[in-house]
Amino acid sequence: MKDIRNLTLDELKTEIENLGEARYRASQIFEWLHVKLVRDFDEMSNLSKDLRNKLKNNYEISNLKPVRVSESKIDSTKKFLFETPDGNFIESVWMQYHHGNSVCISSQIGCRMGCRFCASTIDGLERSLTSAEMLEQIYEIIRITGEKVSNVVVMGMGEPMDNYDNVIKFVKLLTCKDGLNISGRSVTVSTCGIVPMMKKFAEEGLQVTLALSLHAPNDAKRRELMPIANSYSIKECLEACDYYFEKTGRRVSYEYALVSGVNDNDEEAEELIKLLKGHNGHVNLIPVNPLKERDYKRSDKSRIFAFQNKLEKNGINVTIRREMGKDIDGACGQLRRRHNEEAPGVLS
Repeated sequence: MKDIRNLTLDELKTEIENLGEARYRASQIFEWLHVKLVRDFDEMSNLSKDLRNKLKNNYEISNLKPVRVSESKIDSTKKFLFETPDGNFIESVWMQYHHGNSVCISSQIGCRMGCRFCASTIDGLERSLTSAEMLEQIYEIIRITGEKVSNVVVMGMGEPMDNYDNVIKFVKLLTCKDGLNISGRSVTVSTCGIVPMMKKFAEEGLQVTLALSLHAPNDAKRRELMPIANSYSIKECLEACDYYFEKTGRRVSYEYALVSGVNDNDEEAEELIKLLKGHNGHVNLIPVNPLKERDYKRSDKSRIFAFQNKLEKNGINVTIRREMGKDIDGACGQLRRRHNEEAPGVLS
């Protein structure tokens, strides 16, 4: 059965007409789904019982089940483990910043990209999420916290460009003026560097931020950390980023996870400076989250600050990502793996 939350407003109008109903009913239904965030057709109180029955007979509303909610004692970050209707598990994170509340969502169940420092990819890819399942992560977090969301980051489990069509529809639904109406400029979509999809993304007419998981200043080092680097060189990735800036006017965020003794020395900082000179972007330094399955360690604070200072002195825009939820399996995929290794958890 078709999930009604996957439909844009125009698609919903066509569907409602095909049911023999007036087009304006679609706007009412869309508001119930994407503004009032109802989970059941029977909650749509301004619709006739006959129309609600038609909806029930032709569509479904797929809801996520909260399995675990972990709250950081350090910064009030909340990490959510949701169960999908087919019995899989995905993660989302809710973070409070001075500029508003941000939610980091997953785009796939697992991941097949194989990045060495990421827990999401250890068990491979189960399947991609629908646009409705991506939206529902945000909607369920709003229901649970009672808080508004102002920023959305597609940087959780999965590779968004490996689930391209669903991610595009998700962004359009999220930014729709008749829905949550979150500004495209408050949405970030990450990629490990699937170049053809990055170029296609540039042509979608969206005003979102593109984030490239760079993590190394040269191809040899990047191949050690990220298998995707065997398919696309850094030069190709940066050309795609430049194309994105050219088409959208939005500067790219270059994500760089600092791994002690692997990619954090002065020589690599100098290489990164040469690499990014002349590119319209911003470097986001990320202290890597250690994984028990890997022997990578995060760089110590003095090394992180030295790396940052070297970039800043050479005119590179750079920030260190604020660490959020590090006491609650904050990194992508960690909570899901822990849950799968333990007995089934409970909401806690």
